[in-house]
Amino acid sequence: MKKNIVKEKSFELAVLIVEAYKYLVNEQKEFVMSKQLLRSGTAPGALIREAEQAESKRDFTHKMSIALKECNEAEYWLDLLKHTGYFQGQLFEDTYLKNKEVLRLLISIVKSSKDGR
Repeated sequence: MKKNIVKEKSFELAVLIVEAYKYLVNEQKEFVMSKQLLRSGTAPGALIREAEQAESKRDFTHKMSIALKECNEAEYWLDLLKHTGYFQGQLFEDTYLKNKEVLRLLISIVKSSKDGR
């Protein structure tokens, strides 16, 4: 069975996002932006799982495109949390880098899916 790198990486991202959320809520007492990060940062993994069972190539591309948008939104919330002083340190760096990694993979997948139509 072939390894699904984007599936693995997006799950790793979701775990980091949950850890970040717990930190932001428990340590920083930040509840609004952290909830947005939790939603957008865990969505790509779920959408990638949905795409595995896509009904068509078009459905696959659509689900992966939404995953890409969610990953991009998560980057926004990470940037905002950093620049407002809520989220820094190693957990931030690990989460930000993993999000960038998944974002790059999704860009490549969506681009190649659309080119293959």
